[in-house]
Amino acid sequence: MQTKQTVNEGLKRAYLITIPAADLSAKIDAEIKKVAPQVRMPGFRPGKVPTNLVKKMHGEALHGQVVNDTIRESVDQLLRNEALRPAMQPEIVLNEDYEQGKDAQISVSLEVLPTIDTPSTDGLTLEKLVVPVTDAQIDEALAGIAGQNKSYKDAAKTKKAADGDQLIIDFVGKLDGVEFDGGKAEDAALVLGSGTFIPGFEDQLVGVKTGQEKTITVTFPAEYQAGHLAGKEATFDITVKAVKVETETQIDEDFAKNLGLDSLEKLKEIMKAQLEQQTAGLTRTQMKRALLDQLAAGHSFEVPATMVEAEFAQIWAQLQQEAANDEDAAAALKQIEDEKDEYKAIAERRVRLGLLLSEIGQANGVEVTQQEMGMLIQQAAAQYRNEDRERFIQYIQSEPMAAAQLRAPLYEDKVVDFLFDKAEVTEREVTVEELQAAIEAEETAPAPAPKKAAAKKKAPAKQAEAPAEDKPVAKKAPAKKAEAQAQAQAKPAAKTAPATKAAAAEKPAAKKAPAKKPATKK
Repeated sequence: MQTKQTVNEGLKRAYLITIPAADLSAKIDAEIKKVAPQVRMPGFRPGKVPTNLVKKMHGEALHGQVVNDTIRESVDQLLRNEALRPAMQPEIVLNEDYEQGKDAQISVSLEVLPTIDTPSTDGLTLEKLVVPVTDAQIDEALAGIAGQNKSYKDAAKTKKAADGDQLIIDFVGKLDGVEFDGGKAEDAALVLGSGTFIPGFEDQLVGVKTGQEKTITVTFPAEYQAGHLAGKEATFDITVKAVKVETETQIDEDFAKNLGLDSLEKLKEIMKAQLEQQTAGLTRTQMKRALLDQLAAGHSFEVPATMVEAEFAQIWAQLQQEAANDEDAAAALKQIEDEKDEYKAIAERRVRLGLLLSEIGQANGVEVTQQEMGMLIQQAAAQYRNEDRERFIQYIQSEPMAAAQLRAPLYEDKVVDFLFDKAEVTEREVTVEELQAAIEAEETAPAPAPKKAAAKKKAPAKQAEAPAEDKPVAKKAPAKKAEAQAQAQAKPAAKTAPATKAAAAEKPAAKKAPAKKPATKK
């Protein structure tokens, strides 16, 4: 193998590899000898087929396999010999006029990762904006849970049922006077106005009293799940066994115990934790954005154009999709088109930050453990059906690039947490509105010009693991009923904004989906 460098400009490299025809011919002959004992041909004993006949039968297929294997081996050897760290997959081209019996020439083009001054983690200062949870907020959240757990008491027998009242009824459904399966129940609880039963059923029970019997006529919806009832008219013979009215739910020890907890104090602790969790994400976003701004301002180096192009393509695809779904799609598409250059700058910033975070993580021993990686794979595989789940796991385990893309969000979280621990952090209590305003102010503030940062040592940039946005890998299911209801009751403090320049700039190089996936999802 002969190698000649043809381009060395900035981060761009190009090489011409020449593989002599004699080398390829020798490898083909070796492959023929290897497979000859396995070839079966009429008139010859197993393993006794002459090699010239084997070559005639399988030579073309073996030649293609040998050429492909030799190209891969040659490129791998080139990367080792030249100590190259590709930013993206190298572009490999076999000369067009190549044919068997001639030398093969392979053009290899790539960009390499830049050499980065190992970033210093000293001197980082961050302000953590904390939103305290008040007793009034806890009480309001508890009232919301109480509203979801209404209780009822018997009304006077003369009480006429109204919307919001609960009925305890027996009913028998009939089609053309004949009972049908699934149309009968005893002691069924029904809150009028809840829309629990089919249209027209509840409306005809407004005004009934305890002990009253009534027959109503309703028509099942055309799209009703039970095909034999869809669109059919039916009658229901109803006996009203009780009319109940809503009672005020007391938020006390009994209320907490009905939710599966030991005490009201425990319920309040859960609610407080849920409310704190709401703003914890906003606080982290504000701190992370300030951290990334400090890193971006302190480092300036050339980044691989291919990585920037790939990152921009991902940002642009998301923007176009969201703009197309906008009420005024034409105006939204025009707006992002007018700001295209700004999004390209954001893509470059994200790639640079991704390389910086990767370098910091590598220099300080931050890593994703095998156990953590195994959990990530299982979580990602859960979206596929059984047969595709195994294919996905095998793909991730066999493709380093796909595994790196899956690992990226957790790796970024761990590097960011490492930097949070290293930084000098001061806390300041604010309201939710003040926290949101601080984030918006950081979004609109002009980025400071990069400057050279103090370096510990020179080192080649490690392969960036394409960090993604700041979010937990997986949520744990609440263990008890009260926790589940608390989580459902707690509403986010702010909606996730659509992709904008600020939202796009918030995160380093985004995670890219693996190139190959099982086709079928749940």
